[in-house]
Amino acid sequence: MRICIPVGENNGAQSRTYGHFGSAPWFIVYDTETGKMEEVSNNNEHHEHGRCNPLSSLQQYSLDAIITGGIGRRALEKIHAAGMKVYRADHGEYVENVVRLFIERQLPEVTFEDTCHHH
Repeated sequence: MRICIPVGENNGAQSRTYGHFGSAPWFIVYDTETGKMEEVSNNNEHHEHGRCNPLSSLQQYSLDAIITGGIGRRALEKIHAAGMKVYRADHGEYVENVVRLFIERQLPEVTFEDTCHHH
């Protein structure tokens, strides 16, 4: 399974989760089967409200899930339409811990009621 974790800085497994999916400067893409980790720059980090499209930076990775500290409703709709699920991780948590929690099925799935209300 390939998962994506938005992060504030590019420090590999020691990166910390970012508070909002669309405006994260970086993404960590992690393959749970191979253990391979890739860092991806968010080319859509700066955008007008409602024009968020971070999936454009990630489309080549065939993702199964996103793990984030926060996400807007429209982004969640786009992710669901692409066949992916979204899970919540605490803002500032290390990527290595988030991956472990995901593999252990300890992260809650984000619903539309959980999305950021300012989006």
